[in-house]
Amino acid sequence: MKNIALVLLTCLLFSCKSEAQETTKKETFEVTKTDTEWKAELSDAEYYVLRQAGTERPFSSALNKEYRSGTYHCAACDTPLFKSKDKFDSGTGWPSFDQEIEGNVAFGTDTKIGYTRDEEHCGACGGHLGHVFNDGPKETTGERHCINGVALNFKPDNE
Repeated sequence: MKNIALVLLTCLLFSCKSEAQETTKKETFEVTKTDTEWKAELSDAEYYVLRQAGTERPFSSALNKEYRSGTYHCAACDTPLFKSKDKFDSGTGWPSFDQEIEGNVAFGTDTKIGYTRDEEHCGACGGHLGHVFNDGPKETTGERHCINGVALNFKPDNE
């Protein structure tokens, strides 16, 4: 009898749904397009990351080794997101920055892999960029903005 009660209690606890799991507010963005329009404009890899919140393979982006001075823009809508002066080599396999261009990057919560992470997306179009962690350079912000290279376009300062 105790076992049955324990099983029922366990099932009840795991079936509870809190309000924190509800997403009732739909965020709106300045740049809005239909799914068909995004698919037509973006490469398959860009669409997967930016519109489906995917993740590119680590060490697959040429932007990992981009050392010129310039600005990193959203690959979907061309909004400037990060400055090269804020980029650092985190060794993780993704372009990493210690801060964003304030006001151009929006933040949310991602629980898709079983724990909560701070998600970053373009503040203008809502495209998924990556995640921010608190294990960046301590001498600056302490943040590591771990960004999918395919979500970015680099524009050198001298062009």
